[in-house]
Amino acid sequence: MIHPKHLLLMLLLLVALLLLSSVLAWAEPDAYARQRAAMVDEVEAYMAFTSDRLGRKALSPEVANAMRNVPRHLFVGEDERPYAYENRPLPIGHGQTISQPYIVAVMTELLDAKPGAKVLEIGTGSAYQAAVLAAVGAEVYSIEIIEPLADSARERLKKLGYQNIHTRTGDGYYGWSEAAPFDAILVTAAASHIPPPLIKQLKPGGRMLIPVGDRFNVQQLVLVEKSPDQKIKTRQLLPVAFVPLTGTHP
Repeated sequence: MIHPKHLLLMLLLLVALLLLSSVLAWAEPDAYARQRAAMVDEVEAYMAFTSDRLGRKALSPEVANAMRNVPRHLFVGEDERPYAYENRPLPIGHGQTISQPYIVAVMTELLDAKPGAKVLEIGTGSAYQAAVLAAVGAEVYSIEIIEPLADSARERLKKLGYQNIHTRTGDGYYGWSEAAPFDAILVTAAASHIPPPLIKQLKPGGRMLIPVGDRFNVQQLVLVEKSPDQKIKTRQLLPVAFVPLTGTHP
């Protein structure tokens, strides 16, 4: 039989453990929130430095809030989590990377995707960019050619409760014709040229961002705009470094 004093001590210990676990549960998100806020501050500083190229000095409140709220540490492996909120790309396996937060923020910002906009993403990767687009209210259609990455991204998005991201495994060069046209298209791998199928699937008045170049030369982040009368205008924005777009396309 347990002595009443021992029982009281056990109850006090249990209460203390519950309080400690509650404190730890709240402390971790707070710590990550501070890291995300610092990351956004750094991104804003980079944007101010490159404003002459981008034509914008700061992130919109919608994009800044998305960057502050999407948990980047949950889109990388355990070994990379200590570095999740540093402003640099990180490996995600299969020779692929999660993009630098500055690039993710800039590409999201320059798409001008409004809530409810239909956005095609080529190169799901870990799905961090897709999550940021979803956080600004876009309906995202994301394609990944590497099957294990596509499967893990799909599972991650399901676990995190994202409802407005649709994924498929396939060659993104050819887009997603069944879901076209798109208000905006974002390509997260470098192509030697702008894929004609993607231009075709972009709505009149829409925007596409795509890195153009190869692995061994300077790549340029290119803004593609389709006018209401179907005319295409392109503009080089920034030198960038992306993994190459793969597949059996030209």
